[in-house]
Amino acid sequence: MAGGVVRALPGWISAGVVVQIGAAAGVQFAGGRGFAFRVIRPQDWATCTGHVWLDGYQVNTAGAAVQRRSIFVLIDGLLPALGPYRRPSGTDAGPPL
Repeated sequence: MAGGVVRALPGWISAGVVVQIGAAAGVQFAGGRGFAFRVIRPQDWATCTGHVWLDGYQVNTAGAAVQRRSIFVLIDGLLPALGPYRRPSGTDAGPPL
């Protein structure tokens, strides 16, 4: 995107971290459409100021990956996920992170 700005993510957001995606991260996630998201990596694509594309997995309450996604979010709207999200082991692990 011409004229976009790449902004550094807060230090706590890195590969493997689970963040809560909701209305604060973008209007497309409002109205009960939020979810927990395990970050694989941020994309270094230039975007609107204060936003970023994240690659990762939508995870369920047990921490299992249910869908791989690339999402466009407001950096200041990203929150640490509450809950015991851990990478499951064994056959329930889902896709590799």
